Amino acid sequence: MTIDPWLKWSKLQLLPIFVSTRPNPMLATNQLTFEYSPAKQFAFPDVHCANREALLILGQSGTGKTTFLHLLALLLRPKSGSVVIDQTDLTKLGAAETAAFRAKHVGIIYQKPHFVSSLSVLDNLVLANYLADKPQDRSRARELAGQLGFADHLNKKTHQMSQGEQQRVSIARAVMNQPDIILADEPTSSLDDENTARVVKLLREQSEQIGASLIVVTHDQRLKDVFQNRVAL
Repeated sequence: MTIDPWLKWSKLQLLPIFVSTRPNPMLATNQLTFEYSPAKQFAFPDVHCANREALLILGQSGTGKTTFLHLLALLLRPKSGSVVIDQTDLTKLGAAETAAFRAKHVGIIYQKPHFVSSLSVLDNLVLANYLADKPQDRSRARELAGQLGFADHLNKKTHQMSQGEQQRVSIARAVMNQPDIILADEPTSSLDDENTARVVKLLREQSEQIGASLIVVTHDQRLKDVFQNRVAL
């Protein structure tokens, strides 16, 4: 009998991903709502993600998954409710304070990579340091590139890389500042089973290495067997 490689891989991962070591959650939301227009409003369930924990947020198209992730990172301001990260209520911060907090404490992996096309891969990575008002750590960028398998592409422009390579650059950029939380928006939705397994493995390895909480927002039902902690929108 031939065993499907994705099924074999996913069963091997059914272990607790992270163990909480702190009584207070790393991230907690309370009664979050958002409104694009009177006809398009969202009310989201409360979520809690402990320190060093992984959380999967599942939802079909139209349920507001990306909106919710952008609220968690305060890229969008909620109509009402709160987003607390490491006991700091981001909704109480001003615009400049929010941007500084996000740059230092939150790593974001967007559904579609956002790079500065005129910069090399290496410069796109250290740009994360610059935005967080930190020294540009090129040695860490090279180390992450080696771990994630694109060390030979650091001098290229990002548009010269494949989709999978760009995704690994996105993961590296998200962890450049060793954030407290990594937010990943649909990191596997366009990937086959083999590459889905690879990306989830990379996300888990990188979050474990830096001791970060990991929140994945997706409609990809394949991930249900990989993450013990799940919330449905």
